[in-house]
Amino acid sequence: MNILIVVDMQNDFVSGALGTPEARRIVPAAAERVAAGIRRGERIFFTRDTHGADYLHTREGRNLPVPHCIRGTEGWEIVEQLRPASAGQAILDKPSFGSAELGRLLAEENEKELIEKVTLIGLCTDICVISNALLVKAFLPEAEVAVDAACCAGVTQESHRTALAAMKSCQITVEHEALPL
Repeated sequence: MNILIVVDMQNDFVSGALGTPEARRIVPAAAERVAAGIRRGERIFFTRDTHGADYLHTREGRNLPVPHCIRGTEGWEIVEQLRPASAGQAILDKPSFGSAELGRLLAEENEKELIEKVTLIGLCTDICVISNALLVKAFLPEAEVAVDAACCAGVTQESHRTALAAMKSCQITVEHEALPL
């Protein structure tokens, strides 16, 4: 079985409080990758960065004092271009960069049917994508873990490239790295 994980493709990371031009540029490629995954029969999971109204009083909020992805707000929602594809798929709300729940869920799925490959796309390469890729690698050490660089964006282009290099050194396959962002 092959899995596609769509990491935090939410309004606040694309066009909202923490949006960037790089994030806006990858939305069409991410939407096409999800559509291709559906056509190929991949299992698809979405993660959603999720904070409460007390965000500024959390450790993350004290280090990044920009309220974002507050549960129930428009910024918390999956971007419009991916919302139809997310209907009926597993959406995992996560309070931090990585999702231990995702790792446990994948390990359970692997017990039922062998997971051969897990591909991650989304935002931000240097924070949540790398965190979840490493978690997946820890929970599924025998599965191929890949990141589609053409469907990811970092906080900056430099931090995106740095995260891709770090993932490569951890035996995570980086696909489409040479494509421009």
